[in-house]
Amino acid sequence: MVQTVLILGATGRFGRNAAAAFAAAGWRVRRFERKADTLSSAVQGVDVIVNAWNPAYPDWATQVPRLHAEVIAAARSVDATVIVPGNVYVFGADTPAPWSVASPHAAANPLGRIRRDMERAYRDSGVRTILLRAGDFIDTAASGNWFDQIMIARLARGVFTYPGQPDIAHAWAYLPDLARAAVALAERRDTLDRFEDIAFPGYTLTGQEIAAHLAQITGRSVRLKKMNWLPIRLAQPVWKLARSLCEMRYLWNTPHSLDGARFEALLPDFEATAVARALATALPRETLRPVLNPQKSRSAQTIR
Repeated sequence: MVQTVLILGATGRFGRNAAAAFAAAGWRVRRFERKADTLSSAVQGVDVIVNAWNPAYPDWATQVPRLHAEVIAAARSVDATVIVPGNVYVFGADTPAPWSVASPHAAANPLGRIRRDMERAYRDSGVRTILLRAGDFIDTAASGNWFDQIMIARLARGVFTYPGQPDIAHAWAYLPDLARAAVALAERRDTLDRFEDIAFPGYTLTGQEIAAHLAQITGRSVRLKKMNWLPIRLAQPVWKLARSLCEMRYLWNTPHSLDGARFEALLPDFEATAVARALATALPRETLRPVLNPQKSRSAQTIR
């Protein structure tokens, strides 16, 4: 029997990848259209809701509680399972790594508290929920994230710009893998706890390690340069987003990784994409060596 998934935010980073992964797995994919749909009507006949709505940082305080309350109510009305792409914002700078379901949600900053409250709302709602927690995203297309907008923006000139301490561990998630994991968990949702907080192990990489991978992938010398935060700090009085970016800067200077024990117990046969291949698919075509260019050569399939 074909199952149906409703994707909220299907044009965003996680939503786009989730829609592709569910379709590839044979699900009927329904994309929520803001201009044409209402949530109460869109959820009819739906088995799973992927809540990939993600307002801009400055709008979190007003929009996140309302949007998630609406999703919880809609899911309850049809007894659907909600999949929420979680992040690491709930953890404080002093929380020892690796971060797991047992790690305290100790973030005291505004964005961290909003995420803490949002996750608690799902836990307390009784709605079947899979919170799939991941680190920063590596996408297959430019989508305005840290990796494509800042870190590799000057890679064609041999410069890799890193926003934090380049020698400390940082959690990353390759979006096609994260989306495949969401499908696999959705397909065994009836065997899971009513509320599941599952850390996606992804990759744990330092900035230096990423730079080394990029040098190998591109076949050129890559110089790691630390990002200058001064312009963002100076812009805070007039640019709301700058305040939020500075607020979350601690994650770039706090060593962290995600404990994948629960994930691996649930999906022991899950095969993650090799980090070099993931990074290669995230780079602009012109930065790749011809043999590694997935647009020009089938040899890209051999990247490991």
